[in-house]
Amino acid sequence: MTYQATIADLRKTITTNGSPWNAIDAESAARMQFQNRFRSGLDIARYTAKIMRADMAAYDADPANYTQSLGCWHGFIAQQKMISIKKHFGSTKQRYLYLSGWMIAALRSEFGPLPDQSMHEKTSVPALIEELYTFLRQADARELGMMFRDLDAARERGDEVEAKRIEHAIDSYETHVVPIIADIDAGFGNAEATYLLAKKMIEAGACAIQLENQVSDEKQCGHQDGKVTVPHEDFLQKIRAVRYAFLELGVDDGIIVARTDSLGAGLTKQIAFSKEAGDLGDQYNSFLDCDEVEAGQIGNGDVLITRNGKLLRPKRLPSNLYQFRSGTGEDRCVLDCITSLQNGADLLWIETEKPHIGQIGGMVNRIREVIPNAKLVYNNSPSFNWTLNFRQQVFDAWTEADKDVSGYDRAKLMSADYDGSELAAEADERIRTFQKDAAAQAGIFHHLITLPTYHTAALSTDNLAKEYFGDQGMLGYVKNVQRQEIRQGIACVKHQNMSGSDIGDDHKEYFAGEAALKAAGKDNTMNQFEAA
Repeated sequence: MTYQATIADLRKTITTNGSPWNAIDAESAARMQFQNRFRSGLDIARYTAKIMRADMAAYDADPANYTQSLGCWHGFIAQQKMISIKKHFGSTKQRYLYLSGWMIAALRSEFGPLPDQSMHEKTSVPALIEELYTFLRQADARELGMMFRDLDAARERGDEVEAKRIEHAIDSYETHVVPIIADIDAGFGNAEATYLLAKKMIEAGACAIQLENQVSDEKQCGHQDGKVTVPHEDFLQKIRAVRYAFLELGVDDGIIVARTDSLGAGLTKQIAFSKEAGDLGDQYNSFLDCDEVEAGQIGNGDVLITRNGKLLRPKRLPSNLYQFRSGTGEDRCVLDCITSLQNGADLLWIETEKPHIGQIGGMVNRIREVIPNAKLVYNNSPSFNWTLNFRQQVFDAWTEADKDVSGYDRAKLMSADYDGSELAAEADERIRTFQKDAAAQAGIFHHLITLPTYHTAALSTDNLAKEYFGDQGMLGYVKNVQRQEIRQGIACVKHQNMSGSDIGDDHKEYFAGEAALKAAGKDNTMNQFEAA
């Protein structure tokens, strides 16, 4: 409904209700409705799921239509990210949010900083989703509030053309609310626990839930050692649990991202149940590292399986975990991905040890032999040393092409001594185009960085502390922070406005009229930034 139509509808409601409603101004109420488009997290989940489904279809038609996100650990970070995107690119299209379990563990747990091992409170996950969307909705309210003020100013000037232009801009306003891919880790328990937490996440606004195939109580960060996977049927139960949660809450378009850690996980806690040769349990067990034994060689406590008529003893560690054969990681990843897509997942996540398009694309091609439209969410992880990895990739490519690499030491390519070199320039260009190239060649629909704002906060704080507490004193803040905010048009330079003071003033005027005591008067120091 358009802005003017909403005003007319509200006027009708006020007139119908008679004298008790006479003090309500229809246009003020319409403005509040426009500033609060989403009434609940479920409204957000349904809206953003449709966006993500449309983006997936667009990618299937043309891989140039890949999507991106950055991980955000606080609502303010998400808000500023989306404000920046709208400022620089004019649209939020194909740009999402990512919620990282790692950052919740490290930054949002009541226990204090924790490793990424699912030890944080599970309720902190939906709480952060709700916080992210609260800040994005406030960004809408703030921006629309400024548009309403511009509309009032145009009317006061008698500029009907400008007033109509602003009304049209209000009607076609693009929200800061975008899809979020939210990390549920390994589900924080069994399938029922996964279902209950998924419901809370969806109710908070999540349209896409990322679930991994590690053992819940043994969960490790995907870039650390000691990862333990579960048999396929255990994982598929949790995928089904998340789908039931989406359907129960009426988010029929909800997206499930199935993550496999099998490439780096060499251990399993269970031997899969198998009814017959070749079934899914038997395929999982076929990767176990086993020794063939005779009946007389069976020892106390041995666990045995049979394969092709042979009696086998899976290698069991003192931790009571079983190990997979070395070199089976890619085969296990491919099987994990195929079975996940065949049982309700929409997108895949393969956690790799390096950003290598050939490695990722090789696995995706095998998956697409069975599932032609298979596509990935990929972690452009800060755990990778991107500079060293890509310089070594270029070094290896040059070596294979018989190009002279005598001036380079492969093991020391991270050195700043190489920063101006031809090899470094080619590596940087490969990094720059990595997302576009991987989208085209390796089936990656969505590129994300899990922890970027964790690192940017640390870096900027270090720089400020070094300057402010050093010889630069206050100039360390003014020159490197405030002056840059003003000159780059960073919205939060007017931090009172960003925190909602102008929205509050508008509401005071709606509620109290001329008696409103407003904060944004002539003595508000925020007015010093009007020239910005």
